[in-house]
Amino acid sequence: MRIGIIGAGNIGTTLTRRLRALGHEVAVANSRGPDTLAALAARTGARAGEVGDVARDAELLVVTVPQGRVPDLPADALAGLAPGAVVVDTGNYYPQRDGRLDGIEEGTPESRWVEQQLGHPVVKAFNNIQAQHLLELGRPAGDPQRIALPVAGDDPDAKAVVLRLVDDLGFDPVDAGGLDGSWRQQPGTPVYATDRDAAGVRDGLAAANPERRPEWRAG
Repeated sequence: MRIGIIGAGNIGTTLTRRLRALGHEVAVANSRGPDTLAALAARTGARAGEVGDVARDAELLVVTVPQGRVPDLPADALAGLAPGAVVVDTGNYYPQRDGRLDGIEEGTPESRWVEQQLGHPVVKAFNNIQAQHLLELGRPAGDPQRIALPVAGDDPDAKAVVLRLVDDLGFDPVDAGGLDGSWRQQPGTPVYATDRDAAGVRDGLAAANPERRPEWRAG
């Protein structure tokens, strides 16, 4: 699969490494330019590009930038996607880092807000696991220690692509429903950074409280 990744922080770098190891064609970009990604490209075989070109012909695009920077992405950041391409949002809203984002503070789920900024449907995934665990803790299907990851989105076909990718990466995929319910995997919920198995993720999603706790709100 041709995959573009916008953002080369912890999750973006980890996904670049893991997806290249699975044999996918990966292009990665960050806000500082491809020269700063030379080492990552050399180590993984990924192509380092500009933010405005890694989406070109991509069948799947991962947007993994700080939430507050999403509106600053170039207008052409999603230009040239392959027909039917899937866009994945891995982000989380951290007010201390991102500043106040009114739509989220007023109750819009984080990834629904991202979708509105991008003008393209998104699937929410890879937001609730630490990058080091995403890198190191994948296990074969059936392994009793296999961690599960929730995947939320409105388009069943797009979500199915991401569910398969989660499985390929060594994690049990859990369908977390539509994007409006993706708040159930945001920071402060039972499944956030807790490395649960599939049953535990389903229980955690069901037990989540929609009220954002004070530590996850802007002051």
